[in-house]
This record gives sequence, structure tokens and C-alpha cells, in this order.
Amino acid sequence: MKRITLFTLLLGVVLLLCTASGNRVTTIFLIGDSTMADKDISNGKQERGWGMMLQSFFDDQIRIDNHAVNGRSSKSFIDEGRWQRVLEALRPGDFVIIQFGHNDEKLKADRHTDPGSTFDYNLARFVRETRERGGIPVLMNAVVRRNFFVEVPDNDDDELLRTTTFRDGVKMVEGDTLVDTHGLYRVAPCDVARRMNVHFIDANRITHDLEQSLGREGSKKLHMWFMPGEEPSVPEGRQDNTHYCVNGAMTVARLLADALCEEVPLLSRFRVEADVTIDPAGRGNYLSLDDALTHIDPLKSQVVQIMSGRWAKPRLPKNSKVKFVMRKDAAWQ
Repeated sequence: MKRITLFTLLLGVVLLLCTASGNRVTTIFLIGDSTMADKDISNGKQERGWGMMLQSFFDDQIRIDNHAVNGRSSKSFIDEGRWQRVLEALRPGDFVIIQFGHNDEKLKADRHTDPGSTFDYNLARFVRETRERGGIPVLMNAVVRRNFFVEVPDNDDDELLRTTTFRDGVKMVEGDTLVDTHGLYRVAPCDVARRMNVHFIDANRITHDLEQSLGREGSKKLHMWFMPGEEPSVPEGRQDNTHYCVNGAMTVARLLADALCEEVPLLSRFRVEADVTIDPAGRGNYLSLDDALTHIDPLKSQVVQIMSGRWAKPRLPKNSKVKFVMRKDAAWQ
């Protein structure tokens, strides 16, 4: 959605130019649910939200401040005071990416909203109050669930998927076509964006095309889908078609970073790309340099980005083609 107000455009130009000159860091706030949220990485846990990985696709003049939380809807995010905390931190020229839907469709009273009514109202409130503080809102619709089932299963709560084993998973016949589970919750953010003349990214379409292109088997590699004994952190296996594993979160974050730069071209000057990202906080492919090096061919030309931490510089062959990029919170010992 390219058409935005002249005021917003001029504000974005001025403040992003200031960022480019090194005068300030622009913050991109993220508000949403578990598909976007930061995750607990203790004991080798593999689940990640795509927002957790977004910083690795923007340089240090952009700061990602992820406020997304598991299980939240647009209603509960407001009711719990989480939106107010974002507003208090928001500065003119900062961005707010808004992505809800997975939990708004649940029937629980503390979460449920209706598309065309309360869901739209909450999204419009996020947009309006962001603009009142000089921020730049970006609406996204929900990412898809990996749903190739011939008949959509009755899933009352995505959060319960984390406590199920492979044997507990849904036993249903899968076809070759991804089936939508969001209905009008997928459409409402686009409608609000059109009415309010605000940036919109069709994350549902982007992730639909990704999952469909990979097919019913390949798409499992995006999610917390593990056979028993395949992944040490979930020894009994898992069938979770909603939440992303490391690979899935990195893949989706890359696609949505590209979409964000296309929708807001000024952000493209801060876009970075690496073949491998290392971060002890879980914002990349690997937590440690040693782990990454076991998977890297030193004779292959590739960029290895290190997000944070102090590291002993590795001894690589003299003809190594690996290029290391150290971010501001990373250094060699």
C-alpha cells in the first residue's frame, strides 16, 4: 500500500536521513502474538518468532524492539497495558509493526474480537495513537498456519501445541493445497490500512506462497515439527503447525524484511544480508561460533554475521573465503 499522507512521508524522510547520518537510531517496535515474539532459548529450545530474527536483517542504525507476546490478541495486548508501554517509548519517526489475528479468532472472552468490528477498531487504535506520537504504523495480517489438512482441524488454542508430543498431534489426512484458517481476520488489516491510508504488508499471502511452494513435507522444516528422537529439546517429537523453528523464523523474517523495504523504500538503505548469523541471544542461525563453524565450508564464499558477544578469532585456512561481519555488540577477544 504505497499511498500515505504527505506528513508521514516527510517525517519519515527527515528522520531516516538523520539516522543515515548517524545522529540517531530509529526503532521498529513490534506488537503481536507468538508467531512474532521473542522466545526462551534455554536448554536448546528451538522455537523462534520471526520478529526475534528481524534485527539480523537490519544494520545497527535500526533497533528492533519486540513487544510481541505468546497468546496475545489485539484486545489482550491493550487490556494488559502492553500497548501503553510501547506508546511511552515511541519517539517521532519510529515505526510500529502491528500483526494480530491468531488469537483474536479464539472464543475466550479475554482475547476474542470480531473482524469488521472490534478487531478493526483495535487495529485502527494502534494506527491512530502511533500517528499521534509522530510514529509510522505498518499493518500486517497474520502469517498462515501450516494447514494442508483436507478438513481444517478444530484448534481452540495454538499455545497448547507446545505441550503436545508427536503422538498427541492431530491425526488427519493431508492434501497438497494449503487451506486458510484465518478467514476475515486475514482481510481486516488490509481493510483498515486502506481506510486509514497506512502501510500494509500482506504477510498472510507471503507466508502462504512460501509454505505452498515447499509443499506438505518441505513446509514442516519451517515449524516445530519433529519426529521422536529427531530434536533433543523435544525428545518425544512435536507436531506444531503454527510456531516456527529457527529455520522457519529466519526464512519468514527475511521475506518480511524484504516486504517492509519494498513498502517503505527508505528502510532499504539499512537492510543487510548474511549467509549465516550467530547470536547467543537466539537472533540467528546459531548460538555460538563453534556450532556455526561445524556447518560452514571455509572454502565457500559466504558472509558470517556475528550479532553479539566476545569471541576467539577462529583459525581458518589461508585460502578461506569466509567474511566475518561484527555488529556493534560483537568483538574479537
